Amino acid sequence: MSKERSRHAARKAGMKRRWNRGDLAILLCGVLAFLSMTFGAPLFHQMQVSASGNSAVAGAAAAGITSRQPAPTVTVTETPETRRTEAAAEGQVPAPASPDVQPPAPVLPAAAEPVRIRYAAAAFDVPVHSLDVDAAAQASQTLEPPATKDGYWLTPFGTPGQGSANTTYVIGHSWDGADAPFNHLSSAATVGDRFEVDTATGTIPYRVDNVTTYLKSSLKDSPIWSIVPNRLVLISCFTEDPWGKNVVVTASPAP
Repeated sequence: MSKERSRHAARKAGMKRRWNRGDLAILLCGVLAFLSMTFGAPLFHQMQVSASGNSAVAGAAAAGITSRQPAPTVTVTETPETRRTEAAAEGQVPAPASPDVQPPAPVLPAAAEPVRIRYAAAAFDVPVHSLDVDAAAQASQTLEPPATKDGYWLTPFGTPGQGSANTTYVIGHSWDGADAPFNHLSSAATVGDRFEVDTATGTIPYRVDNVTTYLKSSLKDSPIWSIVPNRLVLISCFTEDPWGKNVVVTASPAP
């Protein structure tokens, strides 16, 4: 009897187990079918998009590229020149002049002999006469003007004015023990001074470039004899050492 009960209990338990599995299987199939018909396509599509998006992000990260690229920017470095240019465009300040712009060259009258020099800062106002120098004097640069207080233009060299081809030289005596115009070149001539030269065709303004003293023995070898059209050179004795030195004033046409 006990054996019969045991077999019946076992058979009943087995039937219960088989029913539970089948029931679960049927229930599970029904649920899956319902979900598949109702939500399957949208969920699958969403999963595909999500998966492909994650793949693209992963690929971009592997290549060192971010998924969102910032818009390109232009960096402008502001400098004083930039600020001046912008301000000039707005009418606030004048635009800076070009560094290549040079002041206009002075308009000169046609080349002609000098007749007078007026140098107010050095109390120098003298008539100028022409002086022809022979070949021997030119070669040795031994120049001796007449014993007067006037100036003398060395004709074999340059003529001042438009078309000049050489340096213009005017020489004169300084007087020992007496006042004379050429004495003032030693005491008053200064770089930057302005003076005027009257010629047969007009007046030329000059500006002093250099004031130098030379030993008389070395004057003939000095650079004052270089050919520079329209340069004017004034030569006299240096009053502090009239027997041993010369004073030389070099000037160029002033704008």
